[in-house]
Amino acid sequence: MQKILIIEDDPSLSEALAKKMKGEGFESFVSSDGETGFRMIEEKLPDLILLDLILPKKNGFQILEDLAKRPDLGNIPVVVLSNLESAYDIERVSSFGVKGYLVKANYSLDEVVKKVRAILAS
Repeated sequence: MQKILIIEDDPSLSEALAKKMKGEGFESFVSSDGETGFRMIEEKLPDLILLDLILPKKNGFQILEDLAKRPDLGNIPVVVLSNLESAYDIERVSSFGVKGYLVKANYSLDEVVKKVRAILAS
């Protein structure tokens, strides 16, 4: 069973994502802050990370920087789920090789699952 780590501080969204992923046959884990999220990446070694950028304790940009420094973790695909829409933010995360950048308001849970499946199948 493929493992998805959801690092998202909005409890209703993270719960909905986790429930949807489980219903789609994935094992999912949730963290509501960046520090705990990074520890969970190290412990769970997920197959894919759904990452918010604005997080307490350690933001998504810092998590991407930390992943880039770790050859053992740097190859885990990351999909950013954020409300940040500026070209600057999108370029900034793209420089870390993220596999997708989804603006929360523009995507349904089904579309997120479709993106996750496509990335894991590639």
